[in-house]
Amino acid sequence: MPPAVAAPPPTPVEPVTETLHGVEITDPYRWLEDQNSPRTRAWIGEQTTYTRAYMDAIPGRNRIRERVKALLAIEVISEPWKIGHKYFYLKRDTQEEQPAIMMRDANSGQEVVLLDPSMRNTGSETAFSILNITSDGRLLAYGITTGGGDSQSVEFLDTDKRQVLGDRLPIGFSPGLVFSSDGQGFYYSHEMAALGSSNKRSVRFHRFGTRTDEDKEAFVAKRNDCLRLGISGSADGQRLLYCAITSYDPLTCDLSIQNVTHGSGVRTFLEGMTSILGLAFVEHTLIALTDWKSPNLRIVSIDPDCPCYVNWSDIVPESHNRIRDFVVVGTFVCVTYLDGLSNRIEVFDSINRRHKTVPCPSRGTVRLLNRAVHSDTLFYTFSSFDSPPTIFSYNVYTGDHKMWAYTRIAFDHSSIDAEYVHFKSQDGTNIPMFLVAKTGHLMAKSLPTFVTGYGGFGASATPRFNAYSTFLVERGFLLAIPYVRGGGELGEEWHRAGKRHDRQTSVDDFIAATEWLIAKGYAARNRIASGGGSNGGLLVAAAMTQRPDLFRAVVCVGPLLDMVRYHLFDFADTWVDEYGTPEKADDFSHLWRYSPYHRVAEGVAYPSVLLVSGDADTRCNPMHSRKMTAMLQAATRSGLPILLSYDPAWGHVPVQPLARRIEAVTDRLGYICSELGIEV
Repeated sequence: MPPAVAAPPPTPVEPVTETLHGVEITDPYRWLEDQNSPRTRAWIGEQTTYTRAYMDAIPGRNRIRERVKALLAIEVISEPWKIGHKYFYLKRDTQEEQPAIMMRDANSGQEVVLLDPSMRNTGSETAFSILNITSDGRLLAYGITTGGGDSQSVEFLDTDKRQVLGDRLPIGFSPGLVFSSDGQGFYYSHEMAALGSSNKRSVRFHRFGTRTDEDKEAFVAKRNDCLRLGISGSADGQRLLYCAITSYDPLTCDLSIQNVTHGSGVRTFLEGMTSILGLAFVEHTLIALTDWKSPNLRIVSIDPDCPCYVNWSDIVPESHNRIRDFVVVGTFVCVTYLDGLSNRIEVFDSINRRHKTVPCPSRGTVRLLNRAVHSDTLFYTFSSFDSPPTIFSYNVYTGDHKMWAYTRIAFDHSSIDAEYVHFKSQDGTNIPMFLVAKTGHLMAKSLPTFVTGYGGFGASATPRFNAYSTFLVERGFLLAIPYVRGGGELGEEWHRAGKRHDRQTSVDDFIAATEWLIAKGYAARNRIASGGGSNGGLLVAAAMTQRPDLFRAVVCVGPLLDMVRYHLFDFADTWVDEYGTPEKADDFSHLWRYSPYHRVAEGVAYPSVLLVSGDADTRCNPMHSRKMTAMLQAATRSGLPILLSYDPAWGHVPVQPLARRIEAVTDRLGYICSELGIEV
């Protein structure tokens, strides 16, 4: 039984009414958008106390926490780089809060700690990431994130002396950092938070040992409407590529190139490009991932002297399977495809056009690890429902392929069954879905069920291991993951079918999946929980507001919910191509119809809802969760709790310290079990 809860703290209603494209819109909780006002902070405090009382009273919470700890308090290795005979990577020991930067000699196997965040006296919130490494492995640039925000400061480490240099970039947003060919400095595009948007249009060069205010401009975007400026470079640092984003609707960019070792000037060779989806150097040859005349994508080389489409030359031609990802290793281009349920990695030699296939596991998720250095080794990770993340290495020259790092978890791999099924959506389209349960339980009826999905940006929700779903399956849940349209599981057409004006299609698919589970007897109506994060949070919230009768509980993590004002906060205006903009009448009509915040109606019996957010989320501003919490608490007549789990340090980037992550996952799992009446 779920804990008894009192009435939620009252939220003052202060209506703001405006007319947009002829539609009168009243927002009763606009005042909650002001994150730093004393009233909003007091309201957050009251909601936190209310939610904490529920979480602390969950039956069996300590047992849940112990299992979550066993799944999460493990050694984790990530972000491997190989330069010469040295490996650089992140490693978090079993009981450590955050990973340290490590180095290992490939010949001797000796491992040393280069930098440990626990020794900086900055608390457990500080997390490191490796940004770049010089070609000789002597200098390492790393990002420092505090909390879960997107901004970071940048520091530099002398790996031989194991000393942090005095050079530093302050808190900001870093679309690129390239070391100079002599290792004496670096080029960077870093939007310093303290300067707002005033430094978005330039790339600067910093020489080690000098002050950053003395840094010289290496490139300035010529358009005043430049929205973001990125920089990348060849592995030897001799050639730089500048990518200036000039529009988000559609996404367009201007490309410029510079040979810095020869002192050459900057040359802009393509402007207003919409068909380039990724860029890289193979030695000094520029290659691009493109959808021009290739809906399943291809990789081409572009000569900046003859950049017209007709002069592009195929490195990786289009095939019947869509390219999911690519990285460059040495003179090779490594590409991943999803072929049905199987992953495939193809390696193309850009010089003589030969290619070979890397044998990799199937029925899971493969992710290539991109490294902007010259190396002979491809790293990739594999994960599936029954396989914790594993890092594999593949030498592109010798073909040596091996497991490089394995995550060891106290978990029975044979205890999980997965089945691939199809159902028909409301328009008759066949939609695939994975069903996961304990071995032998997929034939059972009316299992407690957790339905999740994503359905946006062409991202694929392919099988992967996580503590969340593993715990639920161990407790007898059915895990259902429909491949709703808007995702990229079945190619770009699948993405477009749920994009922008067709966003409702994703919601229809999710609702149809839940109805199918009930109709086939897999799930019972009062024992279904749904959950999703980010765009997936929008998905489950839209399904909940349109069909509240289908769900008993909903977990909504870092979501977008007010689709009339989403574009006004932080970086959300960069997603206009995906969602559309309320500024345009035709986009507004679609956004308005499914916007979860505006679909909440007085007197409806809504399911219990847990919203998760925090101040540091700069992708899906926490105003969405604050306003939705107030709206649902005032409107629902079900008597079920509407809860807000709010942590000021919580952000979209998954860098929570271990102890806090254990507590957060325990809360969410305890909430689901409690609301669905599952004894622990």
